[in-house]
Amino acid sequence: MTGDTRTDCSGVRNVIEVEDLTKVFGTITAVDHVSFEVREGEIFGFLGPNGAGKTTTARMLTGVIPMDGGSVRILGHDIRREPVRAKQRFGVVPETSNAYVDLTAWQNLMLMGDLYGLDRARAQGRSHDLLETLGLYERRDQKVQGYSKGMRQRLILAMALLHEPELLFLDEPTSGLDVQSTQMILSLLRALNADGTTIFLTTHNMEEANRLCDRVGIIRSGKIVAIDAPEKLKTAIDRVHRIEVSFDREIGGDLLSGLAGITGAARTGDKWQITAENQDTAIRSLVSFSRQEGIAILTLNTLAPSLDEVFLRLTGEERS
Repeated sequence: MTGDTRTDCSGVRNVIEVEDLTKVFGTITAVDHVSFEVREGEIFGFLGPNGAGKTTTARMLTGVIPMDGGSVRILGHDIRREPVRAKQRFGVVPETSNAYVDLTAWQNLMLMGDLYGLDRARAQGRSHDLLETLGLYERRDQKVQGYSKGMRQRLILAMALLHEPELLFLDEPTSGLDVQSTQMILSLLRALNADGTTIFLTTHNMEEANRLCDRVGIIRSGKIVAIDAPEKLKTAIDRVHRIEVSFDREIGGDLLSGLAGITGAARTGDKWQITAENQDTAIRSLVSFSRQEGIAILTLNTLAPSLDEVFLRLTGEERS
């Protein structure tokens, strides 16, 4: 049975609804009245420095540890009142492998099928397809204790996906993995999301979050400090926009500085670094200027801060 879920103003359903979520360990408030929603069909990144509360939050969302306050609804089910119904509809990929090392990959998957109540034929069919996709089918009868870290990570992803969940939680899924395993997992996540699976991803990898996530939430000292699309977060922290442009012939900087929307122009090599309060107006001015003067624009790039810089700015972290 599907629980009731709220929708936002655009009619998109929320699959995760968190209100005033709180967790206290002794005198430390690890998660401090956190509230947010995750929309159906999105990849939501949950970022924060070590000790910020992101893993504790994820463990409360998945029912691993109890909350001390607030509420969590997963696909319409209260995680405290209906934990089994909620867990039947999502999968979890923890950072540390939870596969049984004395069993083979195939045996681990059959065990998961039994736990989720799948009939044997369906469990076998899904296991075959997932192991093939993740490059493990030829090693299906080998005990997991002989697997590399990358192979174990791919196996627990297969275990989490066996029952075809609507929602997938992942905690640092590519941490410490080789390039091949990382790309295989990221490609599968994109394919799953394209097919409708909602993904909640905790990660330290800013570039990974930037490439994968529709929105990211950043937590610091147990509190949410920002939630938005990566590109919007980048522009929000820098009110002065930077544009890099080059032309097919020499021009004077005073000509550029006088254009609408442009507050300054400085030469760097064969390019001009433009500062602007309104990026759209500045770009339009540059294009109009090039047409009027009969000058060709060779390159034009907007220089937004990286998601890594956003993270450092919002969390107060400094580069070492």
